[in-house]
Order: sequence, then structure tokens, then C-alpha cells
Amino acid sequence: MQPEWWHWIVGGIALVLAELAMPAFYIIWFGLGALLVGLLLLLAPGLSLTAQIVSWIVASLAMTWLWFRVFRKAQQTTLSGTADGEAIGEIGLLVGAIAPFEKGRVRFQRPLLGADEWVCRADSAIAAGERVRVVAVEGSYLKVVKN
Repeated sequence: MQPEWWHWIVGGIALVLAELAMPAFYIIWFGLGALLVGLLLLLAPGLSLTAQIVSWIVASLAMTWLWFRVFRKAQQTTLSGTADGEAIGEIGLLVGAIAPFEKGRVRFQRPLLGADEWVCRADSAIAAGERVRVVAVEGSYLKVVKN
């Protein structure tokens, strides 16, 4: 029996739904590959079973590779929940002037450790609006220096 286009669509949807039941984040790529083969078979109905299976394998592996090598890196827009060592070196904008060893506030373009704005301290005076770089995380404060 030769699978038809709708067999691949139903199988793809079933695999995507299985990902919801078992969130391992790898079943979805096989489901999306099956959906792609279903669409391909709808457009070119004469594909043999071997060509369909090879297309499914290639599409699934290509989507998996693209996710882990390209898109996953591009979607890292927040550092929430990461180790504090990853915050070191980030550049922010000082919200108000800061005196040596006094508290101030620094704002980042993207969330850093889950927040856009953080309380900071500096060893030297820094004017408001200056760009600063995080050099350490000390408890709930970020230690910054003028960039």
C-alpha cells in the first residue's frame, strides 16, 4: 500500500501532539518532517514509497540540525536563569549618576538574569547616561565600571 498525502499529514500531527505529551523536544522535528512530506506529496503525487521515506528522513534531520545549529542560537534573547558568570561583560546604560560605593541603577537592552534594570555599584563616580560594563555579580548587585 502506497501512503497518500493525508497519511503523512495525520502522522505528522500525531507526532507533534505526542511532543506535547512527552516534552523531549525532538519528536516535533519528525512530525514537522512528516507534514512537509505530506505537502510535497500533495504537490507531486507520483513519489514512490522510498522517495517519501527518504524525504521524511532528510527533512527531519535538516530541521533538527537547523534548530540546534542556527535558530536556537539566534533565539537566546534573555539570560534569565543563567549562571552569573554569563552576566559579566554585558554592557548597559547607567540610569542615574552614581557615586563611589553607592547604589545606582543600570538598564540593559535585553533582559539580564531576568530583568531589564538592575541595582549596581561602582568603585568610581560615573555620570548618568554613561555606558557601563558588568565586571562582577555581588549578591543582588552588579558591580560595574565605565565602558
